[in-house]
Amino acid sequence: MEYRFVGRSGLMVSEIAYGNWITHGSQIEADAARACVRAALDAGITTFDTADMYADTRAESVLGEALHGERRQGLEILTKVYFPTGPGRNDRGLSRKHVLESIDGSLRRLRTDYVDIYQAHRFDKFTPLEETMEAFADVVRAGKALYIGVSEWTAEQIHAAAALARELRLPLISSQPQYNAIWRVPESAVMPAGDEEGLGLFAWSPMAQGVLTGKYVPGQQRPAGARGADPANDMFMGHLLKDELLERVMLLKPLAAEAGLTLAQLAIAWVLHNPSVSAAIVGASRPEQIVENVAASGQKLDEELVRRIDEALAPVIVKDPALTESYDQRP
Repeated sequence: MEYRFVGRSGLMVSEIAYGNWITHGSQIEADAARACVRAALDAGITTFDTADMYADTRAESVLGEALHGERRQGLEILTKVYFPTGPGRNDRGLSRKHVLESIDGSLRRLRTDYVDIYQAHRFDKFTPLEETMEAFADVVRAGKALYIGVSEWTAEQIHAAAALARELRLPLISSQPQYNAIWRVPESAVMPAGDEEGLGLFAWSPMAQGVLTGKYVPGQQRPAGARGADPANDMFMGHLLKDELLERVMLLKPLAAEAGLTLAQLAIAWVLHNPSVSAAIVGASRPEQIVENVAASGQKLDEELVRRIDEALAPVIVKDPALTESYDQRP
């Protein structure tokens, strides 16, 4: 495993991070989740990403239990706040009330005194940014988080937050957008903004929800048990499972073979090839997936191979910066 700094901060993370969106507390049982976390630790992963709303807060609890007893100083734990965690109108968003109450709930579930990076899961247009940043500053001053990050914020929102962070002397160090060889949305605006403000990028979905692993074959039924086989996931994956896109993914197979990599490893190595990226966040439902993914760490792709990947995927690459995710969750 290789390690990288998060932006211009002094914090180092494993360049492959383990994320438990969808899996822990929902898709797989607790024993399997613990086995995956154990495999991640054994493979050198020290960075773990979760969120309070994953599996209705259960994902944080499962991760906290799986990491319990590990040397806390040897881990980097990231969690997020914004989406609903209860029925009340204040159980969501980035108000001072929700931020300060949510960090305590996350720490309790994660069985730790602090998180390394506390992230705003989305931008809250219903709360003044000053209120949100001041609440985050109080979380840091209370020792409940060491650093602050954002997820799926636009370039303009990142610049505005960074300006306030400087005034408050708040360590805003990271941005977490979706990023992979198909979804290039962050490249034109979000990445340059992050680079300018000194933020490191945590890329979620580096394998495009598993599509870039080659498990979904054009014209064939989706494999049983796979994420894409569940109709409930079509809102996240439907656009990725069209035959035109899957046919383009099949063109990557010989490129991966030439590089001595699996398709999954090629997808992760492609993300890590970008110098703006601090870590690629991978999930897993089986320990052997972790072992395969970690083998992508340290793999260097030459520019000709990167060009050929771009050429193979060109017709299905998504770049429009207007697609940076936005949610209107509060009334």
